[in-house]
Amino acid sequence: MTLAHLCRRAIGSFRNTPLNPDEHAVAATLLLPGELQLWCRMQHRDQRHSLQVLERFVAAYSHASRDETAAALLHDVGKAFSGLGWFGRILATTLGPRTAAFTTYLDHEQIGVAALEGMSSERTLEVLRGDVRDACVVALHDADNA
Repeated sequence: MTLAHLCRRAIGSFRNTPLNPDEHAVAATLLLPGELQLWCRMQHRDQRHSLQVLERFVAAYSHASRDETAAALLHDVGKAFSGLGWFGRILATTLGPRTAAFTTYLDHEQIGVAALEGMSSERTLEVLRGDVRDACVVALHDADNA
């Protein structure tokens, strides 16, 4: 990722206000109960980002299944385990894994997959792990990095 991209993301993630009921309902209709519980543990900024990623993902990969759209919503769920706020995340990104919280934040993808084991479908986990490099995984990666 370029510095410009990281700056845009930092500025875009500054807002941490709660979602409105319609935004929350999007996730509630697509996620399984356990997935929704984990998604609700995410900071509001991450929930909002996941909805933006979902929108871009579905625009690019319109025939996505429920399991694949769940992956779009859950791709950052592991960030909830770091406990870092906005500034701490910037420090972790720039300084690297210097503390346990920074390491957790930087390893959020694997942590999220581990938390979803046993509650998400194998396809959701496969997409999140990037086990295959199919059009769905590419579309999710592109949607997250747009």
